[in-house]
Amino acid sequence: MKAIRYIQLTSVLAVSLAISSCQNSFLDQPALGALNDSQLQSNAGVQTLLVGAYAVLDGVGAGAANPWDAAPGNWIYGSVAGGDAHKGSDGSDQAGINSIMQYSHDASNGFFNSKWKAVYEGVNRSNTTLFYLKKAKDITDADAKTIEAEARFLRGHYYFELKKMFKMVPWIDETTTDYAKPNVDDFKKQNTEDIWPKIEADLKFAADNLPATQSQVGRVNKWAALAYLAKAYLYQNKYQDAKTAFDQVISSGVTSNGLKYGLTDKYEDNFDAAAKNNKESVFAIQMAANDGTNAIDNANSGQMLNFPYQSPFRCCGFYQPTQDLVNSYRTDADGLPYVDTYNQTAVKNDMGLASSTAEKPTTFDPDQTALDPRLDWTVGRRGIPYLDWGNHPGQTWIRSQPYAGPYSPKKNVYWQYNQDKYADNHSWAPGTAINVLIIRFADVLLMAAEAEAQLGNLAKAQEYVNLVRARAANKTGWVYKYQDETKPMAGFSTTPAANYKISVYPDGKFAALGKAGALKAIYFERKLELAMEGHRFFDLSRWGIAEATLNAYIAYESKITTDLTGGHFTAGKNEYFPIPQRQIDLTTMGTTKTLTQNPSY
Repeated sequence: MKAIRYIQLTSVLAVSLAISSCQNSFLDQPALGALNDSQLQSNAGVQTLLVGAYAVLDGVGAGAANPWDAAPGNWIYGSVAGGDAHKGSDGSDQAGINSIMQYSHDASNGFFNSKWKAVYEGVNRSNTTLFYLKKAKDITDADAKTIEAEARFLRGHYYFELKKMFKMVPWIDETTTDYAKPNVDDFKKQNTEDIWPKIEADLKFAADNLPATQSQVGRVNKWAALAYLAKAYLYQNKYQDAKTAFDQVISSGVTSNGLKYGLTDKYEDNFDAAAKNNKESVFAIQMAANDGTNAIDNANSGQMLNFPYQSPFRCCGFYQPTQDLVNSYRTDADGLPYVDTYNQTAVKNDMGLASSTAEKPTTFDPDQTALDPRLDWTVGRRGIPYLDWGNHPGQTWIRSQPYAGPYSPKKNVYWQYNQDKYADNHSWAPGTAINVLIIRFADVLLMAAEAEAQLGNLAKAQEYVNLVRARAANKTGWVYKYQDETKPMAGFSTTPAANYKISVYPDGKFAALGKAGALKAIYFERKLELAMEGHRFFDLSRWGIAEATLNAYIAYESKITTDLTGGHFTAGKNEYFPIPQRQIDLTTMGTTKTLTQNPSY
């Protein structure tokens, strides 16, 4: 069988293509085996390659040491590094995350190499699809355009991930054919040149050539591509281009399964496997539990560590929300956030208070100050219903409160009543069928609000933010106390679990705040709405406020936990992660390094 060439940067990997044998349920495809070169030069072969390019969206089977190293939701790189969450667990477990959390990491940290390899595997598979598409003779022009558009969307996504994380990344595409004797100067240029125009070109081609709907919900459509293109514009401060694209997405966009884009009535539906692929899902990585493989590779295994410790979930006590994040959900007498002063009064927690037992009963009343209801769909905190698993018991479910605080993650957790369908226990830690949302419609609205505010359109920006806040204010989507706390699966009462108070911004508020104040409100709304979804670090970095925000966070949070002691964010360095030293070593030719390291590493 003739080998298909994949490249890991400039190093040659001449390997036979064997698409993962696990069932890619997101495309409803059967298990796939190895194909030879002649088979690949066909419609069936190219479609198989395209499925392979989709298959590594979840980071599994793509060279990462562990699935969490390359988790597509970026819980380590976006949320732990962004101040949403502590690493959790204890100091010795997954110690490589400690330096990422403290911004003391260097290029030798294996987590970065795992992420780099996993995402470049996606690039390689997308390129291979495009390479063989040009050789296939039995594909109609129309079908070829769609296949090319899907493959280029996927490549654009993978490169977007690399660009926002590592900044200086080499562009490799299907035309890079002389892998055996690469030109050193060419690869130096590829590492130092700006690849944003090429990312834009891929996403624009996808938006122009993908259908509005797809026969399989896991395949991307033109509206997902246009939303992603708008996001790429926003990251480059091309606000008018971003606005133009967002306008189209908001007014006319539909999901791949044909639903008009909109906000779900209930906030929590975005994190419930039973409600996935709803109208808010713009681009989601499809997950499936109990798929017949007796493994959790397709079941959101990147989040497998992130369940309460010594709980019904068995493992593992990582990804604990921060007090800084919890305090952000405080609201004032008008139901609005304390954008500048949220940490002046902390939301009550149970640090140091033992969990109640029959032998040693303890009581804890959750804080009754006014709170944004999104808090209790994001954070597991003592005395509040943890889905239908009972009230969060506090310290029993926490591996080390002094190390990482008193809270548990919640958006990645499945419900008890339908766990037979949406939980996957074919491993030592759980998997779930909860999709990974790369872009959801609330994210689109808040990105559009940012573009509008930057252009001076403050009324429109406020309108978009208020749509998001109005959904949060819908009482049908709040967390309620149980009818009977001893029987959490018996249903919920009509009594809110906490003192929820949230309102939209009053007419003219953003105009009164001015552009700078409106942007600050938008940035804070993103923190509230998208918490624990892997966005925060990248937002802070692109806004240019990471140094001030994260050093203030460290100063505050270090008084509560020990895990951040000595941490410090350095401007001009920590906005990006280092090029993995392993990759620099692999691509060194003689004494000449082909990759340029990011500044200050």
